[in-house]
Amino acid sequence: MISKALVVAAYQHKCELIHKALQAHDERSQLATFVPPHWGAQTLENAYAKKHDLRVIPIRLSGNYHLHHYPTLAQELAEFKPDLVHIDEEPYNLATFLALRAAKKVGARSVLFSWQNLYRHYPPPFRWMEQWVLRHIDAALMGSTEAEQVWQRKYAKLKTHVIPQFGVDEQHFKPRAAPRPAEQPFTIGFAGRLVYEKGVDLLLHAVAALPNARAIILGNGNQQAALHTLANTLGLNQRVEFRPPLPSTRIHEFYHEIDVLALPSRTLPNWKEQFGRVLIEAMACGVPVVGSRCGEIPHVIGDAGLVFTENDVYSLSHALQRLADSPSLCETFAIKGRQRVLNHFTMQSIARQTVQVYTTVVDSR
Repeated sequence: MISKALVVAAYQHKCELIHKALQAHDERSQLATFVPPHWGAQTLENAYAKKHDLRVIPIRLSGNYHLHHYPTLAQELAEFKPDLVHIDEEPYNLATFLALRAAKKVGARSVLFSWQNLYRHYPPPFRWMEQWVLRHIDAALMGSTEAEQVWQRKYAKLKTHVIPQFGVDEQHFKPRAAPRPAEQPFTIGFAGRLVYEKGVDLLLHAVAALPNARAIILGNGNQQAALHTLANTLGLNQRVEFRPPLPSTRIHEFYHEIDVLALPSRTLPNWKEQFGRVLIEAMACGVPVVGSRCGEIPHVIGDAGLVFTENDVYSLSHALQRLADSPSLCETFAIKGRQRVLNHFTMQSIARQTVQVYTTVVDSR
């Protein structure tokens, strides 16, 4: 497997589980995971490095989604001699094109992963690479049904399987042991990038309409200064706390502090929410969730939380007020959310489904 996403330690757990599932299928199976030492500003976390064969390889143009690539990958594959190569990249990226070419050179089957849920045309050479990859890849994992529809429309012969990229470790993300202190005000949380499309400005306006609530905003991004200014303008200095991001191994501590997680994303011409991983993390921790109708959010939440109209502050504040006024509704969603994650979104389940695809692809040789 080649994946820049695996610089995050919490995601590496999937590889450990994939390795175990492969060995349960055939005890001779081996899994080598190739990761870069960093992706953009994110350096490699290696909490799970000793639990499976994680190999750090050089990366060029780190942080550039379309042009990054791994200069030593072809040599690594020639030495490892895999039967299958899992390219954790979009079809139009240079890294995917080069990795697939290297996989074919050693006679390996191949699988890629895509979150792309917008039908888009790319200029050359990305369009040419995308077309070549779609013709030569053996199967594709799709993060959502919308992504599957996009790629089936582009290449109807593509063999696709809808499996989220990562789940959660239900033993790590679990409800807090102690009940929430009765004197604590109703606390709304947001975790993610502080950018326009995430709709944090909508959340601040909604909090302003809830005089007995406070918010914790976890993250950074190009809207950070503007959001601080907006909070001041709305008189929220004492009720909104901005914090920097937490490492993936500690993010559960944040969920244990809040009463509800809000994800008020808004659709843009070139973006819509592909999944919303924070939703399943919060749900696994027994935290009720509220999300907009942007992209995949309603499908992730299902009947285990509240969904509101995009860009509608009144609809968002009303949903939050319902939860603030009803501890029993919060408890219902806490139970439903945790169960929904256990049924559909655990790392164990995703690893098992991924290995099923691997064996199908290899057996079809």
